[in-house]
Amino acid sequence: MELCLKNPSGMSTKFPQFDTVTDASDHYYNYYKPTNANKTTTNTPFYKQIMKDWRILEKNLPPTIYVRIYEDKIDLLRAVIVGASGTPYHDGLFFFDFFFPAEYPNKPPLVHYNSYGLCINPNLYSTGYICLSILNTWAGPSWQPNASTVLQVLVSIQGLVLNEKPFYNEPTFQNGGFDKMSRRYNNHVFALSCKTMICVLRKPPRNFEGLVVEHFRDRGRSVLTACKAYMNGYVRVGEYQDGGVSLPDQKIKVSAMFRFFMNSHYFNLFKALVKNDPSLKDFCVQLDQLAEKIEKEYKEKAKISEKKSVSWFSRIVKKFIGLNKCVKGDGD
Repeated sequence: MELCLKNPSGMSTKFPQFDTVTDASDHYYNYYKPTNANKTTTNTPFYKQIMKDWRILEKNLPPTIYVRIYEDKIDLLRAVIVGASGTPYHDGLFFFDFFFPAEYPNKPPLVHYNSYGLCINPNLYSTGYICLSILNTWAGPSWQPNASTVLQVLVSIQGLVLNEKPFYNEPTFQNGGFDKMSRRYNNHVFALSCKTMICVLRKPPRNFEGLVVEHFRDRGRSVLTACKAYMNGYVRVGEYQDGGVSLPDQKIKVSAMFRFFMNSHYFNLFKALVKNDPSLKDFCVQLDQLAEKIEKEYKEKAKISEKKSVSWFSRIVKKFIGLNKCVKGDGD
C-alpha cells in the first residue's frame, strides 16, 4: 500500500530570497535604542561588517532561508527558515528577528525567535530566547568577531536546532539512547509546528506576507497529507515524503494525546489553509477518501491475520491433544 497524492514540492520562485524593505513596525527590536551608526558613517567597523553580511547573504543563502533588511535601520534584520524535510519541522515557517548592537562585530547580534508563545525546541524558548553557542548564549564554539557571520547563525539554527531529533538537543539526553522518548517528543513538536503554521497564516509577519501565501499554496497539500499520515499511524512523524510513502504492514501506535491535539490542530489548520488556498477544499475530500480506503485495507488485513492466528493456534491445540492421547495410550 502507498499513501500518495500529488503535492507541489518546489520552493518559492516569486518571492526574492534577499531584499530591502522599509516597514519595521512589527520587528521585535524596532523600539530598541538605535545603534549609533547609520549609512553616513561608512568607515566604522559596524557599518563595514553589516555591508559584508549583506553581500554574503545576498549571494549565499540556502534555498530555504529568506532575509529582509531595512533601508533606514541597518541595525535590524528579519529572516525566515523553512523547516527541512525529514524533521518534525518540515514545511513550517520559523521567523527570527536580529538586532546588531553598537559593538558589532565584536559582540554577536541579538536574535529573537518569533515563538507565538510555543516551545518547539529545547534551544528555542517560548519567550523567544535562543540558546546557541555562536550567539554566546550557550556553551560551545562562540562568536568570533573576525570570522563569524549572520549566515553562519542562520545555518546553525537550521541544521543544529531545527533537526530531525530535537529531543537530543537537551543536554541531559545529548548522548542518545532515548529513542522512544525522542519519537514522542517529535510528535509533540509537530503538533506545535502545526499550531505555529496557524499563527503565521492568520497574521503573517510584515514584509513576508507574499511568502506565506505562496509557500502554503505550494505546500498545503503536503502538510495536510502528512497530518493524516501521522494521526492515523501510517508513518512516523518527520518521515512523510512527497511522492508517496510505503505503508507498514501494521499501523504505528499513536498515543491518544497526540491524536487529540492533532485532531484539534488539523481542523484549525485546514480552515487557515483553505482561506489561503480555496482549492484545498476539493483536495481534502480526496484525502479523506484515500484515508478511508487505507483504513479498510488495514481492517481486511487484520481479519486475515486474525484468521491465520486462529488457524495456527487450532493446529497447535490439535497436535497437543493428539500427543496427549498417544501418551495416555502408551501409559495404558
